[in-house]
Amino acid sequence: MDRLLDNARTGPLYLRQPEIANMVVESIHYQERALGHYQLHSYVVMANHVHLLITPCVEVSKLMQSLKRFTAKEANRMLNRTGNPFWQEESYDRLVRGETEFRESNAISR
Repeated sequence: MDRLLDNARTGPLYLRQPEIANMVVESIHYQERALGHYQLHSYVVMANHVHLLITPCVEVSKLMQSLKRFTAKEANRMLNRTGNPFWQEESYDRLVRGETEFRESNAISR
């Protein structure tokens, strides 16, 4: 699934716009520093999705809902869009098992 998303050439590619991508990056850092929802290890903003490598401090569903809700509202405001979802409803997460997989995941996102 990640490979398909990473090679996307069609569909909404709003994150290619620097002002939208920067807002998402600022929100990622805010969730870590101000809200303490997770420890951020690395991230990458793609044209149509975001990868995060985190150690969560709250339920993943809670932190994703908070992050997606704020960034969707702000992005739609910046794009002058109403009534359309910005993010897909579902988030895909997976557990990183062990130090080797963590290092590999961290290297990929850099």
